[in-house]
Amino acid sequence: MSNGSGITPRAQDFSAWYNDAIMRAELADYSPVRGCMVIRPNGYAIWELMQRALDDMFKATGHRNAYFPLFIPQSFLEKEAEHVEGFAPQTAVVTRGGGKELEEPLVIRPTSETIIYAMFAKWIQSYRDLPLLINQWANIVRWELRTRLFLRTTEFLWQEGHTAHVDEAEAEREARMILGLYRRFAEEWMAMPVITGIKTASEKFAGALRTYAIEALMQDNRALQAGTSHNLGQNFAKVFGVQYQTAEGGVAHVWNTSWGVSTRLIGGLVMTHGDDVGIVCPPRLAPVQVVIVPIYKTDTERAAVMEVSTTSAEMLRAAGLRVELDGREGMKPGAKYYDWEGRGVPLRLEVGPRDVGQGQVTAAQRTGGKSPIRVGELVRSVTFRLEAIQRELLERARTRCEQRTRRGVTKGELIAMMNGEGGFAFGGFCGSGECEAAIKEQTKATIRVLPDEEFRSPIAPVRCVWCEAPSVAEAVWARAY
Repeated sequence: MSNGSGITPRAQDFSAWYNDAIMRAELADYSPVRGCMVIRPNGYAIWELMQRALDDMFKATGHRNAYFPLFIPQSFLEKEAEHVEGFAPQTAVVTRGGGKELEEPLVIRPTSETIIYAMFAKWIQSYRDLPLLINQWANIVRWELRTRLFLRTTEFLWQEGHTAHVDEAEAEREARMILGLYRRFAEEWMAMPVITGIKTASEKFAGALRTYAIEALMQDNRALQAGTSHNLGQNFAKVFGVQYQTAEGGVAHVWNTSWGVSTRLIGGLVMTHGDDVGIVCPPRLAPVQVVIVPIYKTDTERAAVMEVSTTSAEMLRAAGLRVELDGREGMKPGAKYYDWEGRGVPLRLEVGPRDVGQGQVTAAQRTGGKSPIRVGELVRSVTFRLEAIQRELLERARTRCEQRTRRGVTKGELIAMMNGEGGFAFGGFCGSGECEAAIKEQTKATIRVLPDEEFRSPIAPVRCVWCEAPSVAEAVWARAY
């Protein structure tokens, strides 16, 4: 049963609510191709804003954009054993082209390490060519059996960074720096708090030396891996012969990193902030930050109201804000409110005859609350309110995450938590793959990360939560998307 907005309540069926919210906001739709989605203009506008912010961050840290082919020779994937084993079940392979059998099958990229490092081998000759810092914005194909809009689709959009360095220390600094950049984007732009840390051996990227991740907790208490950064070591460099002449005249293999985030972030945004009315966009990523709704009954009222509405829109746009003036005729104000609320617009400005007479507009926040703004203070006040909404969304999400995090769990508490409401469970871990597998089998929970120091408990765990052996690290468990 849906509520008055036509959306299934979150408490009733979170999965149905998620799909309803996306459909109401017109972010995406199902494609005729099974497992694929069509990203609609409203959804793509959010992705463009994400792209722009991340791209600026990448370029500020010295990375440059390039583009590599969609098709990868199958033999390339097979060169790195762990890599091919990790991706083989998800690959889509082209065997015919131009009406003929291909001499070698081509894999539609599930990720681009292999073809990029084959090119790095041509481009890198000397230590003077390093570091090489490349990013590409691309589409990816991974043959998924069970798909969900934005979270897991056969084709999706992402960015993937690929870098080459002179030594392990430099590669490690790069991988950690990007992890921090992803965290900053998640928290400052998406208003989505995250935990950072390292993945266990069973959860790391196929072929990587180490994998770091940002993990967020959604409103249904399931974790979302929102971005990963990998120190690839020299595995791919040795396979593809990526070598350089050192300053001393010797020859050495480079050290590589790769890292990426995808359109899955849009799903994270929906699940972090949405309510039973629909999605809620953080102002920094809202395609429309302010919508102005004129309210009138007569032609005389219309002229005065539209003049104030148009002037207000021009002032706000001149200040760099993304503003929509909803002048649609034959549509009641309430229907317009409903429309824009469903799209998650952070701030609505209502302009009626009474507002005009009092030299004001009435501001309604998507997060709740309604109050007047003097027209002469419009830009300053609207800017202030948008910044406040951005902070409020982060604080709300952070509080919710803290309330659903439990530290120092026992075995019984871990089982009960993961088979019940869920959340982040912190506890001791012995480092054994057997314990990790047993927990996953019994609870469907995985170790999201071994958290960085900032997120660890004040008192380090002494024993493994599962087997009582001495703990070698604190782990964060959760059921995840």
